[in-house]
Amino acid sequence: MTISGSFTRSMVTTVPADLNAPEALRFGSLIQRFPEEAIYIYSFELGKMLYADGWEELLGYRDDEISMLDIVTITSPEYAPFSNELNDKALLFMLQKTEELEKYSFTIELKKIHKNGDHIPLIVRVGVLNSKNGRITEIIGRNQLNRSINLGKVMRYAAYGPEKAEFEENLNKELFMHFAISQKERDALAMVARGFAFKEIANHFAVSQSAIEKRILPLYKRFEVKSLSHLVTFAHENHILP
Repeated sequence: MTISGSFTRSMVTTVPADLNAPEALRFGSLIQRFPEEAIYIYSFELGKMLYADGWEELLGYRDDEISMLDIVTITSPEYAPFSNELNDKALLFMLQKTEELEKYSFTIELKKIHKNGDHIPLIVRVGVLNSKNGRITEIIGRNQLNRSINLGKVMRYAAYGPEKAEFEENLNKELFMHFAISQKERDALAMVARGFAFKEIANHFAVSQSAIEKRILPLYKRFEVKSLSHLVTFAHENHILP
């Protein structure tokens, strides 16, 4: 989870995982790591990393040395401001919830800085792993190398959970100042690019036409475009759409 001098950063520490501790051994036996992926589990309750796996292969850091603060600070500069803001707002949203917390997560596409200085494209998914008495105690982050990502200057993210619509709407509102686009906005824009009218897109997603307009029309101002065709061209040029 990447963050700067913010609410979220105040909640993380430099304490790495003790990989010989019982909880680390337990997580190692329970959690499957996929190829070219690095995982962390961080405890807000204990203020330390509980588990780390795959970091040396992915970013050059030993699993027993990387801390939450390290993960915070190794985001490539061009992605750091948005990533910082997203992590902050997403965690704030999740901390306001008290039920079904383990179902909440979010993803972001960005680049992290390898220990050797290379910039590595990743898809990062952060979710709630455990909670207690309606409060988040542990989060899990999966950082997957994705060589097929063609990142432009627009940040791409998605939110998941029981109140997904509220979650994503909250992030959209908070992150409007950034060149960013949510998965919901991308899905609607993809259909616009294929020539579908707003009414047809609304029928496809089983929502009102005004709901689709609220996904598409704010993108004009956000991306400083003048028309729908200009928006579609911008989306292709910045690798928002295939």
